[in-house]
Amino acid sequence: MKEECLICSSPLVYLEKERSMECAICHKVEYSKTCCERGHYVCNECHTRGIDAIYRVCFDETSKNPIEILEKMMAMSFCHMHGPEHHVMVGAALLIAYRNAGGDIDLSDALVELMRRGKQVPGGACGFWGACGAGLSSGMFVSIISHSTPLTIEPFALSHRMTSSSLARIAEVGGPRCCKRGSYLSILAAIDFVEKHFGVAMERSDVVCRHCGKNNQCIKVRCPFYSKF
Repeated sequence: MKEECLICSSPLVYLEKERSMECAICHKVEYSKTCCERGHYVCNECHTRGIDAIYRVCFDETSKNPIEILEKMMAMSFCHMHGPEHHVMVGAALLIAYRNAGGDIDLSDALVELMRRGKQVPGGACGFWGACGAGLSSGMFVSIISHSTPLTIEPFALSHRMTSSSLARIAEVGGPRCCKRGSYLSILAAIDFVEKHFGVAMERSDVVCRHCGKNNQCIKVRCPFYSKF
């Protein structure tokens, strides 16, 4: 089997109803719909363990290309083929590239806030909430750089438009889920959006997915980033 369960590599199972499960790593008990065929459940916190390593990338990184930055994060040991770590990485890569492209933000504070928000989006949100966590992460990014709150006017609208744009691109391709595909689509949407609405031009590059061989549900030629090589 390719990468699925972090404990035994068995395929994941998505249940119709939530049930009480014990994390196979930290033994915390919580409700979830996701486990593997052998019953192993891994909570969000354990699935994203080690993600603080992102901070080592952030402050020495000079790239203005969020795709390039994202790829560096995806190559780090904490990142799996699928998982809630992508709900943080998308927004983090965008914050770094935005700062490097001239965006006026306190990167340290912004990353702490993005990390806090992104970790609250559970794995499987794409299928169970109707909102991919990578797309939501792009909305969090715009919310942070625009200082949006539930009571603001234009920042409130901008963050919703960003999330909507990312989710629309993800929906056009369809399922099943792929955290890599959703992350790429969200970042490309954000590059266009930020230049139009904030006047900051982040750099972009063509995306050729190198993760296909690890994805049991790869949609191959239906994916705009698929390469058989």
